[in-house]
Amino acid sequence: MRLPMHPRTIALGLTVVLVSFAISLKAMDWLAPSVTVQTPPLVQLPPLPPSPRSSTVVAQVSVALSAIRDAAERGAPKTFGGKADNPVQQILQNADIGWTASRGPIAATGAQDVLTLTTPINGTLKVTGSLSDKATGAVTNALGSLLGGNVARQIGSVNIKNVNANADIKGSVTLTARPKLGASWRIEPNLQAQVNLGDTSLSAAGVRISVPAQVKPVIDKAVADQISVVEARLRNDPVFQNSARAQWAKACRSIPLQGTGGTSSMPPMWLELRPTRAIAAQPKVDASSVILTMGIEAETRITEAQTTPNCPFPDKLSIVPPMSSQVAIGLPVDMSFTTLTQLVEAQLKGKTFPEDGSGPVDVTVKSASIAASGDRLLISLLVHAKEKKSFFGLGAEATVHIWCRPRLDQAAQTLRLADVELAVESEAAFGLLGAAARAAIPHLQQALADRMVVDLKPFASNAQRKIAAAIADLQKNEEGIRVDADVTSIRLASIAFDSKTLRVVVETDGTIKAAVTALPAL
Repeated sequence: MRLPMHPRTIALGLTVVLVSFAISLKAMDWLAPSVTVQTPPLVQLPPLPPSPRSSTVVAQVSVALSAIRDAAERGAPKTFGGKADNPVQQILQNADIGWTASRGPIAATGAQDVLTLTTPINGTLKVTGSLSDKATGAVTNALGSLLGGNVARQIGSVNIKNVNANADIKGSVTLTARPKLGASWRIEPNLQAQVNLGDTSLSAAGVRISVPAQVKPVIDKAVADQISVVEARLRNDPVFQNSARAQWAKACRSIPLQGTGGTSSMPPMWLELRPTRAIAAQPKVDASSVILTMGIEAETRITEAQTTPNCPFPDKLSIVPPMSSQVAIGLPVDMSFTTLTQLVEAQLKGKTFPEDGSGPVDVTVKSASIAASGDRLLISLLVHAKEKKSFFGLGAEATVHIWCRPRLDQAAQTLRLADVELAVESEAAFGLLGAAARAAIPHLQQALADRMVVDLKPFASNAQRKIAAAIADLQKNEEGIRVDADVTSIRLASIAFDSKTLRVVVETDGTIKAAVTALPAL
């Protein structure tokens, strides 16, 4: 007996069949085995060296010759004088040979690392005294034979016995300096002086007295005494060392780079600057200035919190060959592979490839991880592949391993992946996923190359701005001193990694110069 086929009964039966079929397909999808793919062997890497980098800050300090000239003008005496020995004691007795002189404006010139100061001198040599008895008797006898004894004695005693004569002093004093820096933080000026006098003379009681012969030794001694005082003061003056000590203490610091504000969304990052060595080149002298090149070498590192570095001031100054002004600071930025794994997952997890759905199989990334091995990185992706050609749409899961190498893009200031290729161990995954799934892998590889990009521009620009602001502290000009400092560029220098950490070294370039236009009196 046949049952009547009511339309509602037919519809209900078809619904039950379709639902049962869908549930069966879904169960097959859930129960489909996942492929266990052997992980490629990883080559363990030695730990990266300690993160501090050697950085250098070198400043050229230009001391204007006009400043040196003005300081010499204030410090050098304008008048001086003295006494000379009697060169004709057999003729003159009770002789008083005195001189006075004054200097003119000081001129400063420089060439071939020699500083020269020159000033004219003008003065008077005065000789007073009386003729000796022997000289007076000789003159009286000579006059007596001509004029008579009484007249001769009167003339001799009145006009000849006393002597009073004057002569001009004209010449110049030239002082040269070849300044050198010592390792003990002192300046050795290496001063030399030369006195030049015009050939003038005077006549006293018929005797010609040479002005240079009488005055030059005395002026030489006076100038030598002044030079000794200046050299001793410069050798013992700690002002150079004290100034360097103050700058050293200012450089020893922790500089905030990012994420230090209460509302900042960026992780905190500080640049620790720890000076370790003081350097300087020997002074250079040109036509306009004396140029001192001084700087520090420092260890720099990135920290997650503010630090208080210990920077003992060096006892010795390291003298180095001539060098140019520079601000070269290295910033080692370390990223753990845990962080990199999170970055990879953020870019790929939940994404399906090919993204346009054009392939016979859709491959969806469920999770990702990254590890280091030798000179490459291994990215492991747990993927779910689902075929689309048949009505059944069967699928399976497998782990696919992809090799790549990190590369720095200097122009774009980014960290990218290059040489992306499928690991040979992943071939086993296609046994279950099916050969059609292989067509989706190139899309996945390309997505890794395109999307796995770490943009370092925000960090680089922020670091450049912060470092420039820190160096700007040196631009607080004092009277007579002008400092100009600038960070001109920042670049990605190198990349390295061990089994746990990937390190990118960022380097800055800049200049710092100082001009001195006024000095204290010498």
